[in-house]
Amino acid sequence: MPADLHSSYDAIVVGSGPGGATIARELTHQGQQVLILEWGNNTPLKGSFWQMAQMAAIPGKSAYVTRDLSLLIRGITAGGSSAINYAGAMTPPIDMFRQYGVDLTVEVDEIAKELPINPLPEHLMGPVAKAISHGARELGLKWDKLDKFIDINKCQPQCHLCAYGCPTDAKWTARDFLDDAVCHGATLLTGAKVTEVLTHGHKAVGVKFRHKGRINSVFADNIILAAGGIGSAQILQQTGIKKAGQQFFIDPVIAVMGKVNDHFPDGEIPMAAGLHLPDDGILLSDLSLPKPFFHLFTAQVGKFGNMLSANNTLSIMVKAKDEPNGVIGEKWMSKKLGDSDKQRLATGSEIAENILRQAGCSHIYRTHHFAAHQGGSAKIGDVVNSNLQTEFQGLYVCDASVIPEAWGLPPTYTLLCLAKRLGKHLA
Repeated sequence: MPADLHSSYDAIVVGSGPGGATIARELTHQGQQVLILEWGNNTPLKGSFWQMAQMAAIPGKSAYVTRDLSLLIRGITAGGSSAINYAGAMTPPIDMFRQYGVDLTVEVDEIAKELPINPLPEHLMGPVAKAISHGARELGLKWDKLDKFIDINKCQPQCHLCAYGCPTDAKWTARDFLDDAVCHGATLLTGAKVTEVLTHGHKAVGVKFRHKGRINSVFADNIILAAGGIGSAQILQQTGIKKAGQQFFIDPVIAVMGKVNDHFPDGEIPMAAGLHLPDDGILLSDLSLPKPFFHLFTAQVGKFGNMLSANNTLSIMVKAKDEPNGVIGEKWMSKKLGDSDKQRLATGSEIAENILRQAGCSHIYRTHHFAAHQGGSAKIGDVVNSNLQTEFQGLYVCDASVIPEAWGLPPTYTLLCLAKRLGKHLA
């Protein structure tokens, strides 16, 4: 056992992404003794490609290849994937959750008052986003600015470091709530990989975790798993809840790119504006890519003649909801897109191609799909109840695992609300 840990706590939170950091903060503000176990590290974010790769590109840990050769990534670091996401702040689908006995109305308002949620002002929108917006609106599409978890007073124009880890603290990440929890007395242990929950009868009593090569056990009245759509399912399976991880979604994404005569400067805040088609399960937005990402996606589809055209390219993200299927195993996962999923991506890609043509693009091409939103592997109404509790008393799940239906949306805002609601339940 690490020397600075107690043997027991009021609550143990596994993972420090949006769900984990928020519930840890809520419980410490109530005066509870909280231990946060995080597999990744808490190194300050520097906005570097190599740091991002260490958080999200280690095969078998933070990067997987699915059965149909889709790249699936997740952030293994303090703050979870919020450290490297594009700061999307889409409001939770309140009506959908209400069908499962979960009312997030109050929590949506609380988060809106507490965090910076804004569309980007004109001076922070880059020329790529503006060119794509112009093309979309000329086609009569409802292409609107998207809300972002960004402090517009700190944000730098011509910056592309959202996905690398914002070094200016302009982008909100779960590290902000994590630091708040620690300041209020929570204990954070990084480099700690939880392997299973310890139970006694129908009650969760603690967790087993690996730290610096040693296996340790620590105990608490409540255990909250927030290790993400893959990690939490794996821990639940090792705890005996075998139906966890039997079906899940990944929110597949395709980038649609086209070449123009204009030359754009390096760096631009991505996902500034877009089009959401909820009935079709499709979300489109501008997607300004750092050059390493652009080169990777372009080479991936054999467009080597475009490799030197990063500054002459407009890119649109096409995200689609995918029907839950596949299996998550102890050290692996298997997932394949169905015909309806592929059709959504194709429909969205056709819209994107029309926008790019209207914006003056030629040599238009699509990348292979990739994904970064794993969830639905411990659904409300299936693995957890409306209070996010499993079949074991005192064992809860609070991350994208619990999202009950096919998704296709940035989940951060929803996870913050779910965690706030759980904090009230555990008060």
